[in-house]
Amino acid sequence: MLSNIFYDAKAYIKGGKKYSKINGIVTFKETKTGILVTAKISELPQSKDHCKGRFFGFHIHEGTSCTGNLTDEFANAKSHLNYTNCHHPFHIGDLPPLIENDGYAYMSVLINKFKIKDIIGKIVIIHDSPDDFTTQPSGNSGIKIACGKIFK
Repeated sequence: MLSNIFYDAKAYIKGGKKYSKINGIVTFKETKTGILVTAKISELPQSKDHCKGRFFGFHIHEGTSCTGNLTDEFANAKSHLNYTNCHHPFHIGDLPPLIENDGYAYMSVLINKFKIKDIIGKIVIIHDSPDDFTTQPSGNSGIKIACGKIFK
């Protein structure tokens, strides 16, 4: 579906060790009114309770690598991208959550907080919990479960 859309940057998303099947693509398209961010993700963990579903924190981080250590396999993604030193949820890298639908998520949003040049080489992260849009500095969105580096 996204292969036919012209984009200015993209990130291929891969899950970590616990959720190794997660995969997808996030594209970034510059428009007159902002950046159109589109995510198409598959193999997300599903809720066993059909009344609850799953929401996943979704952010651009300031790091440049999807590597880490024993306690955080994506530790080198670092914190949310925040060139403007705003409080959460107004970081440049704060994006709406992904909503799981039978293991899949599709989301598209228009954002005017950054330009393509600001995000090349940065990291897209999916967290295992929803962002609460309140807790500082990162919305209490849980561990990082998938990662991708943004490139042209």
